[in-house]
Amino acid sequence: MNNGRSFRTALLIGVAMLLSLAGAAWLQRPDGRLRLTVLPVPGDALLIRTPAGRHVLIDGGRDPGLLALLLGRLMPYWQRDLRAVILTRGDGQRLPGQVAALSRYQAALALAPPDLGDQGPAGQWRRLTRTMGARAIPLRAGQRLDLDGATLEVVAANPGKHGGAVLLLRHGRTRALIHTGGPEGDAAVQRVAAALAPLDLLVYPWQRPLDTAAIAALRPRAIVFSEAYEAPAPALLSYADRRRYAPRLYHPKNDGTVSLISSGATAWIETATPHAAGGGGSARTPPARKASFREAAPSFRTGDALSHLDLRGADGLCIHHPLQAAQAASGIGRAGGLRIP
Repeated sequence: MNNGRSFRTALLIGVAMLLSLAGAAWLQRPDGRLRLTVLPVPGDALLIRTPAGRHVLIDGGRDPGLLALLLGRLMPYWQRDLRAVILTRGDGQRLPGQVAALSRYQAALALAPPDLGDQGPAGQWRRLTRTMGARAIPLRAGQRLDLDGATLEVVAANPGKHGGAVLLLRHGRTRALIHTGGPEGDAAVQRVAAALAPLDLLVYPWQRPLDTAAIAALRPRAIVFSEAYEAPAPALLSYADRRRYAPRLYHPKNDGTVSLISSGATAWIETATPHAAGGGGSARTPPARKASFREAAPSFRTGDALSHLDLRGADGLCIHHPLQAAQAASGIGRAGGLRIP
């Protein structure tokens, strides 16, 4: 009798576990929406979830353990791959977390600054991408990644302490600009600002001033502040001062995870504390705050006058960038020919 009772108990436990896993899989299924999440880590880290449920990691912050924990919560438990990793600068505020992610997840594509070193964490990044067979490509202005109906474009990529990358994420009528570096990217932002305004979301350094011509032209509806960039003279502004430049302000230290969610036609922002976002990464946990954008941003396309080279791989990702004679001569686009020098 005891054996029979034990068998029934074990069977019930097994069924309960299977039902829990099935429920988690149902909740984490792709919903056709684009999600850009700014993660509450020291330094900078952002996670894109494509409409088909694939993921792109931008930077990684300086706390490897915390980033690994957040990825485990936000990504489906069965998913052990990243469609792409993008490193905007190879410094201690962005690189350590991405190295940790590469040690746990298989990346299909890896983009990094051309001046990325080969020692310390940078050397680990190179070794990991090489070992897993990721297609490693230097990060350059004009590149565009097709992400299941959304696109991620490199507006600028500048070396040096006050450089960094400027990335534009588009999905239907939704536009988000990731400008977490220094002022050297401002000129490129200003060139495209008129076509983007009013911008749905701007990710921008907390320490940088907001009274710039680029931000005035963008007219962002919301700003999420990042913390990796350290300005020579940090802007000493209160939240009230900052609200003059955008009606909605967010900071991961105050708001936890901050996510822009887009259906292509409409977009909104959800925030959740790390505790609320736990339990297997429930993207559907009731948010602490929600703000909707009802007015659509105008259409914006870059590189219309440029020739593009299709670098489609077996993984289905397609990256485009301006066709240059030197790149064509070097064999970019041929099988196995993509490595960061």
